[in-house]
Amino acid sequence: MVRNYIFNPQVSGEGSYLAGGGFSMGSSYFYIEFLLAWVTLLKKSGFNNPALFALEYSLAPDAVYPTQLQQTLAGYNFVLERVENSSQICVGGDSAGATLILGMLLQKSMDPNEHQNFPGLGILISPWVTLVSVKNRNTPSDYLDADSLHLYGNQYAGPMGSLDDPLISPGKCKDVEWWRRASPLHGWSFLFGTEEVFAPETRDLIQLLTKARVDVSVHEEKGSIHAWPVASLFLGRNRDERQHGLRNIVGVIKHTVGHEINGDQNGTMKKLVAPLKERANEAKLE
Repeated sequence: MVRNYIFNPQVSGEGSYLAGGGFSMGSSYFYIEFLLAWVTLLKKSGFNNPALFALEYSLAPDAVYPTQLQQTLAGYNFVLERVENSSQICVGGDSAGATLILGMLLQKSMDPNEHQNFPGLGILISPWVTLVSVKNRNTPSDYLDADSLHLYGNQYAGPMGSLDDPLISPGKCKDVEWWRRASPLHGWSFLFGTEEVFAPETRDLIQLLTKARVDVSVHEEKGSIHAWPVASLFLGRNRDERQHGLRNIVGVIKHTVGHEINGDQNGTMKKLVAPLKERANEAKLE
């Protein structure tokens, strides 16, 4: 596995990002401009010394589950070793990368001793929630094709994996308590488009997390397609359009985990719902 990352040894906070690509194509190198712009906006918003780690995970069909999930966990542990407190970490990804983030946290939540090592925030851009689903349907606007996605999903699962396994296909988890345990200390932030193939399954997961009393922020961009915050950086007509998605992400980070890193200076941080507060306190006591 090759790890490609942006790292400063004296960080005030760190993000871990997983690129999409249907588990079978793409690279974190494609996201360099996106990640550099993200770091720049974090600095402008008041973060003293942010760092971003981008994982270059193995691709299917040459590698299948659980290889990519294990690599995701190894990448997270790499970041964890370089911060004072796991609540300073934001994990994120788009499409298949978001799937791996969800699967990793579902897996970590199965071990009670891992609660003290959970990230502060999860940022999911157009997550591929359920790999094969009748709700993953083509739309007139989106560039994704549901049949091709289902093929890629099966390739990732491999001959020994089951598409009913939540660690492979997180949307298969309907256990509200499991999702509560698997959620970052400050909850989740979702960004997706109304016109994308994955929108119905994404809305279902958001509803489930809400039932779990997990803090969730949602930015559903009207008329937009898959991974629009990434796409707009390259296709936007001006700076405002290109940075629209990133500015939204940075705003969420600042108002949720910002006080974990720089201190709550403006009094506008979101409150944790009670179960997450309790879990954070329990982790500290451990």
